[in-house]
Amino acid sequence: MGTLEKKAREVRRRGQIQDAILGVLLVGGVVALGAVAGNAIQLLKYVPKQRSQFDYYTKNATSHLVRKGLASWVRREGKMYLRITEAGRQKLTFEQEKMRVKEMKEIKRRWDGRWRMVVFDVPERRRTTRSRLRALMVEVGFIRLQNSVWVYPYDCEDFIALLKANLRIGKDALYAVVEQIENDVSIRKHFNLRLDV
Repeated sequence: MGTLEKKAREVRRRGQIQDAILGVLLVGGVVALGAVAGNAIQLLKYVPKQRSQFDYYTKNATSHLVRKGLASWVRREGKMYLRITEAGRQKLTFEQEKMRVKEMKEIKRRWDGRWRMVVFDVPERRRTTRSRLRALMVEVGFIRLQNSVWVYPYDCEDFIALLKANLRIGKDALYAVVEQIENDVSIRKHFNLRLDV
């Protein structure tokens, strides 16, 4: 396995462990570190089999969460507990909504014949935000009609609202439900939708 593949696997593993920890914190509120490791992370397919690696990844993930402000340590009765922050709740909600939208395309939902369109005009001074927005649109499954016009066949309004809040782009991005798009045969083929609707 090459160096880039190893790095990519590490990033995926770290992200999955962090999301699992946030999920446990969301349900449990305040959780001791041992309980976090025991409850959630074992469900992940990338968790190492050896206990020492498992502990290392857990500690590493929790320190990343605290550094990012997604979780914080609190002391109760002489013990340290990890607690989810409001920023952590928002990130977890965003990630869950993103997964829901991605799964919609995969489960072959019945299409209502309407297109969901996102149009954005993010200023040049926020170029990295614009690039992040495009990357997320691709990740979820949107198709690009033009540089700043993206389309998706299923309801994703909640995801777009969270995305706008997460990237702080507000009025720079607009969500629309469109009845028809001219010459949409190639778009329908891309999403495996009926051509006679």
